[in-house]
Amino acid sequence: MYEFEDLRVLVQAKSPLIIIETYEELRALALIKRLAVNLMRPVFQWTITDGLQRTDRESSPQAFNTEPAQLLAQIKGTRIPGIYVLCDFHPFLAEPRHIRFIKEIAQAHDSLGHTLILLSYALETPPELARLSYRFQLSLPGEQQIRQMISEAADKYSREHGQLVDMAPVDVSALVQNLHGLTFDEAKRLAYKAIADDGAITGDDIPRVNRAKFNLLQSGGTLSQVFDTKTLDDVVGLPNLKRWLGQRQQAFILNGQDTPKGILLTGVQGTGKSLAAKAIAGAWSIPLLRLDMAALYNKYIGETEKNLSQALAQADSMAPCVLWIDEIEKGLAGGDNDNGVTRRILGTLLTWMAERDKPVFLVATANNIEELAPELLRKGRFDEIFFVDLPDDQQIKALLALHLQRRNLSLSDAELSQCLALAQGFSGAELEQAVVSASYRMHSDGDGFSLQHLLTELAETQPLSVVMAERVTRLRQWAQQRCVIA
Repeated sequence: MYEFEDLRVLVQAKSPLIIIETYEELRALALIKRLAVNLMRPVFQWTITDGLQRTDRESSPQAFNTEPAQLLAQIKGTRIPGIYVLCDFHPFLAEPRHIRFIKEIAQAHDSLGHTLILLSYALETPPELARLSYRFQLSLPGEQQIRQMISEAADKYSREHGQLVDMAPVDVSALVQNLHGLTFDEAKRLAYKAIADDGAITGDDIPRVNRAKFNLLQSGGTLSQVFDTKTLDDVVGLPNLKRWLGQRQQAFILNGQDTPKGILLTGVQGTGKSLAAKAIAGAWSIPLLRLDMAALYNKYIGETEKNLSQALAQADSMAPCVLWIDEIEKGLAGGDNDNGVTRRILGTLLTWMAERDKPVFLVATANNIEELAPELLRKGRFDEIFFVDLPDDQQIKALLALHLQRRNLSLSDAELSQCLALAQGFSGAELEQAVVSASYRMHSDGDGFSLQHLLTELAETQPLSVVMAERVTRLRQWAQQRCVIA
């Protein structure tokens, strides 16, 4: 109802050129036809295959004006005001003659009374037409409309297969939540597919729906969906972070006034920051999206910022979700020779962080937080900044036991305790690599696994905290008074 009124206001306000970007062409055409009948104005539709055809009454297409220049010349010469819908006209906007035709028709709106509507899945407005055009966006289905689609899909399945669809209310609510951000047609298709797989709506349908939804909303490779999520039980240590997340999980799911916005994880390399990001998504049972900052950059002016805007818009469409930006400092630490691209990227990200109203939980990781701009770190951008430190004795033993177990190896608690002296200063990633190397040594020796294999590898390995002792020590001292220890 609202979109009909919005479009009617645009037309009645004598807007000469209206641009509609949508994949739902048939729905847009039906809305325009309904509007034309309401306003008692003739409406015409043009396609390059059929030419021009009046659609508010029975008529035959005019095949003689399939060529864009002929079409625009005919519209310009027509004295009866009408609404002209040009479908997929975007390839022809590269022709200066076509742009000039459209500009003249728009400028003569007071005398001709024509309304041109450019309808396409994507359309860049030429600068010559920017001040003459208005963009109109079809609305996406709301919660009640999605529930109605699911109900209709279930009824259709029941008629076709002669059996009722098993739908638990909690699973239906989860499906509704995960269909937000899709068009009417897309939501209908995925709702029916979720049912048709097994005649029921279950929790197992949600990951498949999310995967299909992400594929529909692709953003050119800058954003990827991570399916190998973890749980908080997979993360050794980090008790303060786990407690913080547990206190905010319900608030995020409810998406009320004070929805948690996100966190920044900084710390020594290899201490599990990326694993924590995966665990948040797994613990909250929501999709995990990873933003590749390096893939954003484009040599053409304005394209980098556009890539980021599209990726953030896709994340909003996938909500509720976790948006993970790994090593954020590498994407935002530009120099003075990038023509201001880094500053514009930062501005786009800060604006989105401040204004977004969708439940997108941002998890950014940084190894060198001092490279980040101060405006990104001020309170309010992130809910909290956590420092992930090197593991203590208890965590070292737990990590060694975990990595040994994953490789069907084992040592007693007393043997693990003997490793502590040599394992001081090792990160979680370095401890895992020590276990891997110890298993190689075992196979090379041809013997069974023993404590000596692991002790030898630990003794022969210099961790990062030793190789770059000054930098790591400075980072740990910096974090003591500035971050929450995870």
